[in-house]
Amino acid sequence: MCGLLFRIFATVLFFAAAAAPVFSNEKPAGLMVRLSKIEVRMEDLEEYNALLKEEILASVKLEPGVLALYAVCDKDAPNRITILEIYKDEAAYKRHIESPHFQKYKRGTLKMVKSLELKDVSALIPEMKIK
Repeated sequence: MCGLLFRIFATVLFFAAAAAPVFSNEKPAGLMVRLSKIEVRMEDLEEYNALLKEEILASVKLEPGVLALYAVCDKDAPNRITILEIYKDEAAYKRHIESPHFQKYKRGTLKMVKSLELKDVSALIPEMKIK
């Protein structure tokens, strides 16, 4: 009886392990993921947020290569903003930064930004889809 239970358990474990997703730090071919960390002057925050919203909405609507732009702010320091950017590939990113709506955002916010850090990152679960 114990031998049979062991074989059943081993079989279930084998198939469960085979079906489990394998996670990797490697990004899918071409995918570009970036974190933009921005500190905005407090006195410009309302205007900055309006320009950012306009730019993000236009980018996601008009650019098929822009898969996600998701902006958040620090609860204790709302002028510290982080944007998760996901592009189909580097070519999509290059088209994005040359787009009229991004150029408008860049020109409009240039003097509002105290600091900017751009960090390319890798997805921990690259097969995860954005709903």
